[in-house]
Amino acid sequence: MTRWTTAALLTALALTGLTGLTGLTACSDGDSPSSVASKVASAASRAGDAVASATAEAGKRFDDIKNGVDAKDDVRLGTPATASDGRTTVAVTAANSADSAKSFAVQVDLTDGTGKLLDTVVVTARDVPAGGTGKGTARSTHDLPGNAGDVRAKVPRAVRY
Repeated sequence: MTRWTTAALLTALALTGLTGLTGLTACSDGDSPSSVASKVASAASRAGDAVASATAEAGKRFDDIKNGVDAKDDVRLGTPATASDGRTTVAVTAANSADSAKSFAVQVDLTDGTGKLLDTVVVTARDVPAGGTGKGTARSTHDLPGNAGDVRAKVPRAVRY
């Protein structure tokens, strides 16, 4: 399975992280608490924009698939875990019930306990044999707040093609 991300998304996330850190450390340089809070809110807004960008990119990936069939019911997710690099990972298994080899595109949404979207990842499984399963791992594009026990994973859409 392959995970799709974009350079623009990674750049936006890096800039968001750097801006947030700058805002938090700037208090010692004479910034007021309200200006620091404003910078943090601005960074959080950009993080929301990055998630929106990831969601839009996922939509584009699905738009590129021709003659796809809904396969959401053929996909199973494991329990979210934290990898050694701090990213959240989720095992993805796609079962091919077709009579020939097929590929799958699976969108995995990572949310917090309240349902707030934290990240979106598209995983593909190529050439899964008839009656077989394709396996892969969805990996968050950035460190998610909290720990993996606080993260929920769901499949809003999956396509077999």
